[in-house]
Amino acid sequence: MHFVDAKGILSAKNGMNLYRGCTHGCIYCDSRSSCYGFTHDFEDIEVKQNAPELLEKALRAKRKKCMIGTGAMCDPYMHCEETLRLTRRCLEIIDLYEYGVAIQTKSDRILRDLDVLERINRKAKCVVQMTLTTYDETLCKILEPNVCTTKERVKALKVLHEHNIPTVVWLSPILPFINDTRENIEGILSYCIQAKVYGIICFGMGVTLRDGDREYFYAALDRHFPGMKERYRKKYGHAYELPSDRNRELMALFRETCGRNGIVHDVDACFRYLQEFPQKYQQLCLIDTDGQKD
Repeated sequence: MHFVDAKGILSAKNGMNLYRGCTHGCIYCDSRSSCYGFTHDFEDIEVKQNAPELLEKALRAKRKKCMIGTGAMCDPYMHCEETLRLTRRCLEIIDLYEYGVAIQTKSDRILRDLDVLERINRKAKCVVQMTLTTYDETLCKILEPNVCTTKERVKALKVLHEHNIPTVVWLSPILPFINDTRENIEGILSYCIQAKVYGIICFGMGVTLRDGDREYFYAALDRHFPGMKERYRKKYGHAYELPSDRNRELMALFRETCGRNGIVHDVDACFRYLQEFPQKYQQLCLIDTDGQKD
């Protein structure tokens, strides 16, 4: 772990990454890809130590409330968050300035910040996104070895629902020949129904591989699934998109199950929900303390 002073923290679309790298060890992680320009080992976490100060400055300068996103490139609840509490400090700033937050993680450590998430949700809007890929717990520990298992994440989703915090699940990736089974998809969808999730984001049954990510993934296949790397190479070559042969069948199952249970599953609709700041609250925020509209 090493510390840096970042020049900025919010992207043009109001997303932020407080860390660079990850210690969860997921074998398929796209963030390992060479295109992201890592100059340090992926597990040597880069900590943007001045992130809270940068975020506060950015939010004070904004003239319109919005949703702040985090977790797209690195998980905000890695092991180092237990002691650094950088994510919590930024959530407290979001709460202070009454913005919304859409936060994505694989870790039940997020429940440690339940009090702040509740405050944000009462004042504006908080949506928690949780990645689920694998119903089988033994397989989950192979694919995502250094983070809580699917069953533990589902427990967290249920707690969040009990505290009126809406949740969205990312059903991705589904690895060809490994977890692209009807049993796996049915199991994950059953969990989502039990947890009363608002929506599920799924781009299709498969995985994407880029340079850097591909090599790490194939090395993991050699360790855990002998012969699987050759099967991938024979079928997909050096392709970026690796769709499952069962994509049509499994996507039909996905859509039918979500539709029957009232779970939003259109990708665009899910993203709109994550990005939309509550309109009623937004109108109240257009009037400043002097009674003048922005």
